[in-house]
Parts: sequence; C-alpha cells; structure tokens
Amino acid sequence: MKVCIAGGGRVGRYLAQSLLTNHHSVVIIEPIEAQCRMLADSLDIPVICGDSISVDTLRTADVSSCNAFVAVTGSDEDNLVACQIAKREFGVDRTVARASNPKNRELLHTLGVDTVVCGTDNLSHILEREIETDTIRQLLSLGGGTASLNEILLPENFKFAGKAIMDVPIPGDAILVSITRDTEFIIPHGNTVLLPWDRILVLTQDDTLHLLTDAWELNSK
Repeated sequence: MKVCIAGGGRVGRYLAQSLLTNHHSVVIIEPIEAQCRMLADSLDIPVICGDSISVDTLRTADVSSCNAFVAVTGSDEDNLVACQIAKREFGVDRTVARASNPKNRELLHTLGVDTVVCGTDNLSHILEREIETDTIRQLLSLGGGTASLNEILLPENFKFAGKAIMDVPIPGDAILVSITRDTEFIIPHGNTVLLPWDRILVLTQDDTLHLLTDAWELNSK
C-alpha cells in the first residue's frame, strides 16, 4: 500500500520506518527544510517540504494515489484539517490522525477522521489493520479503543485452509467468536475446519491483532 505521512518528527519517522520494513510505499510531508533533508537521506523516500494543510502541498505529494493518509503533526487541529483535505479533495480512502490530547478523539471522529490514535505505540499495526479493508474490517471498538471486534475474510489462498482451529496458530489472546460460511452460521470449536471465504469474527486487543494477521499471512500485498 502507499501511505502519505503528514509530520516528519519522531512519530512520523518511526511510522515510516515501520511501514518501509513491511514493504509499503511511503511519502512524507514536513514543513522544516532541515528535517526534510535528514528524512530523505536516512529513509531514501520522497519527502515534500511544505504545509500539510495546503492543497498544493498535498497535490505535490500525489496524495490522490495513496491508500491512506496519516497525520501525526504536533497539532490536533492541523491533523484534522489535513485529513479532511486528503479525503474530500483527493479521495483518499482511509485517514488516520494522531490526537495529542485524548479529549479530542471523539471530536476528530465526528469531523470525519476514520481512525484516531492517541498513543504512538503500534501505530503502524493499527494503520495496516484499518486500510486492509478487503481482508480485515473493524466492526466495534471496545475498552476505550484498546480492543476491537473485527471481521476477517479468509482469502482463497489462506495458509491454513482445511485445517482445524486446534491446529492453527492463534496468538495474542485472540478469541474466534463466530464463522459465517455462505448462509451458515458456525460457533467455532477446536475441531472446526477453516475454509477460504469464511468470514470470522475475532475479538482482540488492538495492539495484538497484527500478531494474528502476521501468523495467518493476511498482510501480504
């Protein structure tokens, strides 16, 4: 996937490094010229020197070609505006904003940001989950955003197709709640076999969902 990151500070750089490690394409928008040079040299990626709430800057960053736009500047207001421009002007499917003040989480959601993250840990994993809309879809956020109920669609080439749940790795204390197979609703047990195109409801901690998707190889691009 291609991701545009607004904000090239510590959080933005960490996120870019994590996404690059997982073979994603990244472009960064950063207003400070010296920071832009450092990021371009150290990460070897496109870095646009400009204001992330400028339509012209986002156009230069080719935001319309991105799968996701992530705003992690130090200003919650700028993060909101940048996400709104990315979605409304450039049609970006998924927007993610960092909220420095947790009290702004609901406000940013209400004003159109798809995902609001208050902490910096596991930001890349949360992002990957949010934009993998064909495979993984969050249905319900629980525990103040620390856990979630997710629907996972098993792909045609699912690594563990034909195997019983007892023989399939389920890391991170994930709980398989149900399986929908065509019109059949299944309560999973240890001997339940997983098949391609099964829709599985999974309850997980937000910071451990990636362990399950990695073990099941659902993040391959």
